[in-house]
Amino acid sequence: MSLPRAKLVKNFPGCPVEATLTYLDGKWKGVILFHLMQGTLRFNELRPKLPAVTQRMLTKQLRELEESGLVSRTVYPVVPPRVEYAMTPLGMTLKPVIQALAAWGDAYVFCSPEGRELRLASDGLRAPVAALEA
Repeated sequence: MSLPRAKLVKNFPGCPVEATLTYLDGKWKGVILFHLMQGTLRFNELRPKLPAVTQRMLTKQLRELEESGLVSRTVYPVVPPRVEYAMTPLGMTLKPVIQALAAWGDAYVFCSPEGRELRLASDGLRAPVAALEA
């Protein structure tokens, strides 16, 4: 299992942006937090909200969020096992950050059957995301 960036360095990064991103590092963590902002979800309620993620990866990302203290995991002793995930009070402090990312995506990311595009500022120009990542 690969280690999160925060565990790869002895000293925590000095830049507050980099330090914050170490906790959101991972393709699915921000999306998981976005869905958990709405309230507690069981694993099988969360999974359909992320159809492109594998069960193994979702479990891994949830464990890392739990380990960092952003998400809590509650296991109920019933058969079959019932596991619920919720944002902790510390995790809820990221709500404005996640909401800002969602608002930016609504304003500037355009999804079509051909792929994703970014809408550039007020001039309405669009550029494929792949071109902007290069």
